[in-house]
Amino acid sequence: MSFKFFLLMFCSFLSFSALAQDIDDSVLFTIDSTSVKVSEFIRVYKKNLNLVQDDSQKDVDNYLELFVDYKLKIQEAKAEGLDQKPGYLRELGTYTEQLAKNYITDSKVTDPLVEEAYIRATQEVNADHILVRLSEDASPQDTLAAYNKINAFRDRAVKEGFETVREAVHDGKTIFGEKLGYFSGFKMVYPFETAAYNTDSGTISQPFRTQFGYHIVRVLDKRPARGKATVAHIMLLSNENDSLAASQELKINDIYIKLKNGASFEDLAKQYSEDRNTAANGGELSPFSSGQLNVPVFEDAAFALQDPGDFSEPVKSRFGWHIIKLIQKEPVQSFDKMKPELIEKIKRDGRSKRIDEALHAKLRKMYGVSNNEVAVNYFSGLITPSNSKKIKLPESYETSKPLFTLGDRTYTYRDFGMYLETYGLISENNPNVKPVVQELYNKFLNTTLVSYHKSNLVNINPEYANILQEYKDGLLLFDLMDSKIWKLSKSDSTEMKAYYKNHLDKYKTPEQIDAVVALSSDQKTLKKAGKLLGSGMDLEDIKALVKNPNTPDVEFKSGLFTLNDSVLPKNLKIKIGISKVFKQNDSFILVQIKEVIPETQKPLESIRGLVQSDYQALKEKQWLEALDKKYKVTINKDVLEAIKTQLQAQ
Repeated sequence: MSFKFFLLMFCSFLSFSALAQDIDDSVLFTIDSTSVKVSEFIRVYKKNLNLVQDDSQKDVDNYLELFVDYKLKIQEAKAEGLDQKPGYLRELGTYTEQLAKNYITDSKVTDPLVEEAYIRATQEVNADHILVRLSEDASPQDTLAAYNKINAFRDRAVKEGFETVREAVHDGKTIFGEKLGYFSGFKMVYPFETAAYNTDSGTISQPFRTQFGYHIVRVLDKRPARGKATVAHIMLLSNENDSLAASQELKINDIYIKLKNGASFEDLAKQYSEDRNTAANGGELSPFSSGQLNVPVFEDAAFALQDPGDFSEPVKSRFGWHIIKLIQKEPVQSFDKMKPELIEKIKRDGRSKRIDEALHAKLRKMYGVSNNEVAVNYFSGLITPSNSKKIKLPESYETSKPLFTLGDRTYTYRDFGMYLETYGLISENNPNVKPVVQELYNKFLNTTLVSYHKSNLVNINPEYANILQEYKDGLLLFDLMDSKIWKLSKSDSTEMKAYYKNHLDKYKTPEQIDAVVALSSDQKTLKKAGKLLGSGMDLEDIKALVKNPNTPDVEFKSGLFTLNDSVLPKNLKIKIGISKVFKQNDSFILVQIKEVIPETQKPLESIRGLVQSDYQALKEKQWLEALDKKYKVTINKDVLEAIKTQLQAQ
């Protein structure tokens, strides 16, 4: 094949590609002054191509006719003001908000977070910690004091031992030293979880901060996650100082012996268990994972059981005595199965802050907006901390000075000043004003950016714009069809009855026969079956008599048949009795007609749904004919032919 041929083909391809691009921007048809572009028609046509069952709808001309009808209805809905009704706007607003969320998340951050969450879901950490409580809005002086205190505790823990220091400093008020046991992902606040998973076993972390204050954590051990367990238990309440403690131990041992001798666990739980929440249902608890119950000895005994139905020896916890029966153990699921659940947890977890931070950084870069240091300094200089805490700006502050611009709107100092006075809090105990103003400026800017980006999505994301437009049109179409076609008024009901009377022939049950049809590949066997049918013998008895391993089977079909039923032989004479034997393909067939049921009229009440559907279809056809007269539809024939050429070439 010559280079010239390839060159010609390449040039043809470029020409076709350019033509296709030009066509997409062309107007295919107009309805009055409203134009519909080729790109919309082709997108909808291709999207629905594999969904339609009727091949005629795959024809471009036929599909265009349907699409024009669809657009006529949308035009009429807008003409009637349905797109301005409060119910429509409310439902559209809810959907738009939900749809936009799917298009503004930064997946570059989300995907690593999901992977990280899964890794942590497959591993459990056993840790202790020391916490110095500190409020989130603490003054710089208090923050520094808390940080110095936790640093001093860490130095002591390294020298004296973590356990010694933990017990010594715990006061249950401002300082907490706690054994946490085993936990996995999402069981702790995200910064704490991250510190624990990033600290090696047998070591103490550096100080870190959460919303509760400053922590240090000692990691004792890490192990593969044990998944979830579902168990039942029999519990007897007890504590060390209880005078009945010894008798409770004797009683639990007696119950254990009963179980060993074959007694029902469920019955014994209902009879003896003192856990009021579970005794009535045989002691069954909700599924749990490590650390969820905060009773390590109970969890360890439960996960040590191997097979469903196994039960433990009596186990002592801080609540009392237990005998535990395993119902089910579920291992940690695969990443693909857990991914949807992990994504939802991330959205509700502190991890979402990282997603938000990435989104805000991306939007600042996209729209060319950054921190306004001049404005932050200006407003910081205007604010004087007071007992009221609420920020109050002087009336004479600059209001018209520009802050930043998004699209065709410029936000001013007034906009940020109103935000400060609405949401800003600062007290005499926190004289450092600038960090507060900076944080409020960041929140104001980020909130404004996200709001603007949502409203601008329709201009920058074609997929989002298309989905939103389809929903808008679909919502309008539903409201229009509901009011014009689907809701039957009293007058419509009267007209529907008239429609039924004018189309009685359409709603008849055709003539039928109550019959038994017998088929066999052996004519002799079939004739024997026919004689038995004629004798009035029960059909089940006939089946038993003609069944013979040495002869072909006879197949029987019985019930009501219309006269054009494919199972009936051609030229069958409709009369009571046994027909002659007919040859049909490679088989023989005869029919016993027991009753001839004449054609009957179907009463309206029995087919109201069908008649209503037919009547509504007629109404819709007449309504579309009226719309055709009301609106002028102009189709660009040349563009239509170009579309057909383009689609055929693909």
